[in-house]
Amino acid sequence: MRAVFALIMLVTVAACGANGEPVRPSVNAGVSITPSGVSPSVSVGTRIGNVGVRIGL
Repeated sequence: MRAVFALIMLVTVAACGANGEPVRPSVNAGVSITPSGVSPSVSVGTRIGNVGVRIGL
């Protein structure tokens, strides 16, 4: 739980511009419907130059 909280805080600080120029985050969400049930998916990411970071749940 601490690692998740630390990662969220790191992304928040990087996105707000406290450590340089602010970056725009991207969010993707989807729902898959199959015969076995419904499956939601979410991913959050950002891109700074050639480096991209994405977290999917």
